[in-house]
Amino acid sequence: MPGLHVAVGNSLMLSTRPPKRMTACGTHDSEQQRPSICRKHTLQAMSTDFATDFQLCRRQALLGLLGGLTLFLQTPPALAGLIDETQADKVFESANKSVVSIADYKVANGNEVSEGTGSGFMWDTYGHVVTNYHCVAKFATDQKGAQVTRVGIVDTNGDTNEYPASLVGTDAQHDIAVLLVDAPEQSFVPVQVGTSADLRTGQSVYAIGNPLGFSKTLTAGVVSGLNRAIPSPVGTKTYGAIQTDAAISAGNSGGPLLDSSARVIGINTATFTRTGTGRSSGVNFALPIDLVMTVVPNLILYGTAAGKGVKGGS
Repeated sequence: MPGLHVAVGNSLMLSTRPPKRMTACGTHDSEQQRPSICRKHTLQAMSTDFATDFQLCRRQALLGLLGGLTLFLQTPPALAGLIDETQADKVFESANKSVVSIADYKVANGNEVSEGTGSGFMWDTYGHVVTNYHCVAKFATDQKGAQVTRVGIVDTNGDTNEYPASLVGTDAQHDIAVLLVDAPEQSFVPVQVGTSADLRTGQSVYAIGNPLGFSKTLTAGVVSGLNRAIPSPVGTKTYGAIQTDAAISAGNSGGPLLDSSARVIGINTATFTRTGTGRSSGVNFALPIDLVMTVVPNLILYGTAAGKGVKGGS
């Protein structure tokens, strides 16, 4: 073999070794006996062998490059396998009409100044909206009429209309609140309530909310962990929280966490962020719907999670 080609990484190195002495000059093996003819034939043979070898190396390198490119183009990112686009679309279409935005305003000199946004979802056909307590904390503790909360509902034309809301009841220890919105009854599309009792780590979940004010944003992920303990707005701990990597950012709080059947399995509540960035770390938490189910009916009926006979919010 006149030459040896070696592929190293993505580069091709060509190394040659001296060819055997040619015997095309008859039976003589010495270049001194017929120097001009032998030298000429030797150079021609070396040139031909080198060209052939070079063409072969270039061809193999090109095939290797194209093969690698084809493999790169045909291999999807690992994350793509975690999200079923058809399922995600079905979940969004089934649940998005039940998701609302929560807008807090401070009344100053007769004007309403925005102080923050959050999310919530329709609980029933009477206009009850469930959200996080921390989304309406200022409104809930206002004694001077200086705070206003409005619920944003997207109509059939895709326009968001804000309607006034009143406070029905709060449970600050579990970060849950219920509002009553004064809006057309046809806009009250209640969510489907599921259960958090049989959740599994790795199960697909979906979050719909209004991160940074962008209405009805869908994110997807999995259940990353179960039975987590998270702090409440009043310093206590809430146990049994669902951990997920579905993106939850400022404005998502109070929105629903859904399973693949578009049933609510939790209320998106908290996320770990790097101080000063406001960006989600991918470690996010939702209140389990089974806990919510024990709280919300009491808030609607009695205004407090403690139940009958107890007055005022908690």
